[in-house]
Amino acid sequence: MSDPVPGPPIRTPDQRLRIFVSSTLKELEPERRAARAAIERLRLAPVMFELGARPHPPQRLYRAYLEQSDVFVGIYWQSYGWIAPGDEVSGLEDEYRLAPADMPKLIYLKQPAEREERLGRLLARIRDDGTASYTPFSSTRQLATLLQADLATLLAERFDASRTVTAATAETADDPAAAPEHLPVPYTPAVGREHDVATLLRWLSDDTERVITLVGPGGMGKSRLAIEVSHAVREPFDRVTFVALEHVNDPAEVVPSIARELGVRVAGDRPLTAQLGVARAGRRDLIVLDSFEQVLPAAADIVTLLDEMPDATFLVTSRARLRVRGERVFDVDPLGLPPDPARASVDAITQSAAVRLFVDRARAADPRFEVTAENVEGIARICLALEGVPLAIELAAARIRALTPSAMLGRLDRVLPLLVTAARDIPERQRTIQATVEWSIQLLSPEARALFVRLGVFTGDFSLDAVEAVTAGAPWAGDLLGTLLELVDGSLLRQHADAGVPLYSMLVPVREIATARFQAEPDTESVRRAHGEHYLRLAAEIEPLLQGPTQAVALARLDAERDNLRAAYRHQISVGAVDAVARVVWRLFLYWWIRGQLPEAKAWMEDILAAGVPLRSHTRAIAMGLSSWVSLWQPGTEVDLGRIEWSVALFHAVGDRLGEAGALTALSIASTATTPPDLERAEALQRRALELVSAREHPTFEAVFRNALGTLLQTKGDPDGAIAIFDGVLADARRTGDRFVESITLANSGWAWLARGEPRPELFARHLELSLQLGSENSIGYALEGLAACAAVEHDIERAGVLFGASETARLRTGLVDQRADRTYRPFIDRMLASDRAVEFESARERGRRMPRPAALEFALEYAGAPR
Repeated sequence: MSDPVPGPPIRTPDQRLRIFVSSTLKELEPERRAARAAIERLRLAPVMFELGARPHPPQRLYRAYLEQSDVFVGIYWQSYGWIAPGDEVSGLEDEYRLAPADMPKLIYLKQPAEREERLGRLLARIRDDGTASYTPFSSTRQLATLLQADLATLLAERFDASRTVTAATAETADDPAAAPEHLPVPYTPAVGREHDVATLLRWLSDDTERVITLVGPGGMGKSRLAIEVSHAVREPFDRVTFVALEHVNDPAEVVPSIARELGVRVAGDRPLTAQLGVARAGRRDLIVLDSFEQVLPAAADIVTLLDEMPDATFLVTSRARLRVRGERVFDVDPLGLPPDPARASVDAITQSAAVRLFVDRARAADPRFEVTAENVEGIARICLALEGVPLAIELAAARIRALTPSAMLGRLDRVLPLLVTAARDIPERQRTIQATVEWSIQLLSPEARALFVRLGVFTGDFSLDAVEAVTAGAPWAGDLLGTLLELVDGSLLRQHADAGVPLYSMLVPVREIATARFQAEPDTESVRRAHGEHYLRLAAEIEPLLQGPTQAVALARLDAERDNLRAAYRHQISVGAVDAVARVVWRLFLYWWIRGQLPEAKAWMEDILAAGVPLRSHTRAIAMGLSSWVSLWQPGTEVDLGRIEWSVALFHAVGDRLGEAGALTALSIASTATTPPDLERAEALQRRALELVSAREHPTFEAVFRNALGTLLQTKGDPDGAIAIFDGVLADARRTGDRFVESITLANSGWAWLARGEPRPELFARHLELSLQLGSENSIGYALEGLAACAAVEHDIERAGVLFGASETARLRTGLVDQRADRTYRPFIDRMLASDRAVEFESARERGRRMPRPAALEFALEYAGAPR
């Protein structure tokens, strides 16, 4: 009888594979229980020190256990473990040392951790040995899942190896069946990202796009978008592998994490990147790396993998770009916002992505929730206040069971306390918006963290010049541009251009955290002073550009930093620096007028007059003059002629000819509103105002004063004289490119033609078009009133009623009603109400009041273009 052919040993059924578990005992007791359960679920035998007493010394016991074990599992957290008397190392390290070199080793590190120094050295040695799989975890459940999966894959590899003559290598370990695709299953639909998904699928279909990075701040939905793309992608990829890195803090663990998800094990001395290249040769892999921001140094390993795996493509989510060759960045922006709810229909609001997400998540929280005409405005304003940030909207919508949209809106003056979830399946750093932002801040350099806090002084968009102003002299501001770029890369700052000027901004939750940190700083007062002085200078620089062809650029520039202008002026007034504020607010008078912000400017002036500090004559003149001018536009406001006369005298005393002319114009207008109107005095005052300014030095104001004179002539019954003045002003405005002057003059000319009994709706229509271009809400009311009056003269009662109603709604938005304009259009309304068609007129007027703004504007322009 011949000798039997040698082969692998035959085990009896009781001889299961033995898994030795090494860890500290008390510190990791729950983890040891989880590991034991995971091993036993695979019908393997856990070998653990505490499983039964033995009459042997501990050291001899674990050495014997190791000799009889097949796999070494090490679980480590913070403690190095106990060192027995006479020993140099702990039992924990001794167990690792005694494990045979060829024994498979699975190492698991609990995060976060403050590890003892000797444990850190042990882990460094394990890493350097290059013979162990190395995986972080944060919970017992995660440990059990990882261990069970790793052991199953390890067994599959060893089974493959047993069928070959050569030793197990990465080439034979790569069995797609052993490591199937494990894509995260989305629990909710990806609302509002249809265009983004289509764009990314198009990019992925291009073989030249090897690294695509989804970049955006925390809570923007990068991971959700990547998951959606992972499920949607088809050709040209053979496999999609999702690698979650949120618990990986060591950049050296990124490549092992990729290998583990691909089912490729460390074997031999070759670099793991090279083993991956061999194992996946010829396969088109899409590897999704989620939450890369805390392991950014591993970007160099991704570059290596690009060379080793020429057929692979990487889709990365990160709060900061990788900055590697071939990277293409996809900025994950906030969801599309609804239109202004005061002007838009319910349908238009509910079509926006942000509102669709809110409604979807609100219904998930409360299936009874419905969008109604009563709550849609509150929903829209919540989405606008949260700037379309998906996580913020989802957290807010989850509160719908306890708060109505209007009640929720009232709590959004501070968003962070509201935006919290108790969901247990959400990572801790995403359970609140604050935690999400704090996570990003922790990843910054010390210089960038200091700058982030300093930027808390800003309340809206800000320029590089503004940043330089508030950081001057700071020891950490040497490379300011580089530090700003780090904040941009970390998605804590957003960068864009407005009016050709690069600007930076923060999302509301980010800014709230920056503001809170800034307010706790010891040097807030000096920084606020620098902030205020910068915006005072900015106003002085821009003021000359508000007149003439540069007007649109100047308006856009001030719009971009308006929130900071306001904050600066409020702070300066609060500390008594009222003279400088009065001067700059007066300089920007045209801006406040065009943008319909004169009531706010008036409030500042009233605060200055009530500040209780000594005022210079010029400051008092400005404050009284500007307040009086605005009062002329506000219904129900008593105009004090004595106050305006005092302002005129003060401007004259300090030699401010433009200020004096403005105060004289205000006094002229006020004189027409007395009982009875003093029209002769009004004309004398207005002509005196025109003598004080020249078209060469102050073209816009000179044109405004001429307009005032033309309106006065019309009031006195001389429409032809008024039209002659308006024609001259129009010619000058068109020659100099002053759209604001052209706009108001067209309206004034239209009323003069109506006074002649000749409706000219095209004048009001052009006035409306220019008002829309300038963003002048108050002027829109003028245009609608003029068009309504034209319709009334043409006996189109229906159209007149609708347009008058729409004009009243427009006026309510701004709170301004020019008392002179009231005298021009009021007679037309009174005639309609006194006619036999009053009911028809009033019904149409009510429809106009309720008409959405876009529909009202379309209706108005359609009328102006109709043939006559």
